[in-house]
Amino acid sequence: MTAPDGALAERLAAVRQRVTDAARAADRDPATITTIVVTKFHPASLVRSLAGLGVRDVGENRHQEASAKAAELADLPLTWHFIGQLQSNKARAVRRYAAVVHSVDRASVLDALAGDEPLDVLLQVNLTDDPGRGGVAPDAVERLAERAVATRGIRLRGLMAVAPLGEPARPAFARVRELGERVRAIEPEASALSMGMSGDFADAIAEGATHLRIGTAITGNRPPQP
Repeated sequence: MTAPDGALAERLAAVRQRVTDAARAADRDPATITTIVVTKFHPASLVRSLAGLGVRDVGENRHQEASAKAAELADLPLTWHFIGQLQSNKARAVRRYAAVVHSVDRASVLDALAGDEPLDVLLQVNLTDDPGRGGVAPDAVERLAERAVATRGIRLRGLMAVAPLGEPARPAFARVRELGERVRAIEPEASALSMGMSGDFADAIAEGATHLRIGTAITGNRPPQP
């Protein structure tokens, strides 16, 4: 069931205020920070309600769900961000609706995303020792960045990361910021840092996040899955 518009509006307004407060505390302009509302498992009707409240950036984790929503909501002025782990065999299909892919972590995905039209991509960094969490190892980021710059139709925009569980988020985000500085030596336009979710976005803003991926703090709890 879709959350009542009033409750949705209240949550959205509260998050927007918290983002503004965190930006000002970090001596940053709130206008330089994009909040991507993650709508995984929520119906297209909720996304339509969000659009009515001024949301323009929407994030999805799963291709099948994202593709269906993008098609149903094609009349809306939305920018679709793909933020889930991406398999090479789904990459070309994701390219059809996503304006930004945040989760590129290997050369084979870059090759699959190559095309004639420009596509913005971010390289996902794995800040843990668990390869199952997705992302390129920090010591391989620059090599993958060089590959991205050389790939047809790919515009390298920066880095994405998820803070590790069970440890403070801010030092992890500081590591991403430092990696971002090295990537900008390869591609000066790659200034985006996609990091920070519902529970840690203030720390991400303090370390220079340009894109936040916020779900439940705005959308409410995800509906139960069959």
